[in-house]
Amino acid sequence: MFYQVDAFTDRPFAGNPAAVCIQPEAAPAAWMQDVAQEMNLAETAFLVRRGQTPVFDLRWFTPVDEVDLCGHATLASAHIVWETGLVSPGESIHFETRSGRLSAWRDGAWIVLDFPAERAVPVSEEEALTITQALGVTPRYVGKNRMDYLARLDHEAAVRALVPDMTRIAALKARGLIVTAASDTPGYDFISRFFAPQLGVPEDPVTGSAHCCLAPFWQERLGKERMTGYQASRRGGTVRVRVAGSRVHLGGQAVTVMRFWILGF
Repeated sequence: MFYQVDAFTDRPFAGNPAAVCIQPEAAPAAWMQDVAQEMNLAETAFLVRRGQTPVFDLRWFTPVDEVDLCGHATLASAHIVWETGLVSPGESIHFETRSGRLSAWRDGAWIVLDFPAERAVPVSEEEALTITQALGVTPRYVGKNRMDYLARLDHEAAVRALVPDMTRIAALKARGLIVTAASDTPGYDFISRFFAPQLGVPEDPVTGSAHCCLAPFWQERLGKERMTGYQASRRGGTVRVRVAGSRVHLGGQAVTVMRFWILGF
């Protein structure tokens, strides 16, 4: 059985859609990649339960590659595990992944994910110039972590209006590019967008793993432990964040929009 879930939203057709497949045993990586290409979503998640425990092996695939970390498909996976009754609502879920163990628990209508903090460090002037050329505007800060570049702009409006050069972004030696600014909108602390054409995702609707970088970045600048971010894609989505030392807690909601089978599976 496959499920399609809209993550980081409380209503259908918003947030970031992910496909979730719970398997009795691990399938070949090539098959999972073919399925992810067929789904043509930012991420397809594949889970295998370890016995009758609340522990699941979890892998994420974009239409073109397997990735090391994905927030919205993990949120979608936790949502489906609870919704299908595999784990009781009051029990935490644990995922074994390429980024180590990730956990999820419920907080009212919200799901909280425990992820690693992915702090960015400033880049060289040459790298900053490359990012400036890709964006068409000059950031006030450019950094990078193990996965992505991070560019801070002066204003929320600049982030929303951005039309980057996807060819230049696709040539970056990174998973993608996070663009952010402090928010002018009441109820939000910061705003962001995320571009990853090299993974077959020109603009990701809502990127949980990008907030593993954004949370410590904005904590240092705003002096807050708990914040709320808005990812300003066409679909849009809200992510609550809390920095907990070397970890980041990501809060979001999720809605199931489809259940289906793949013939021959």
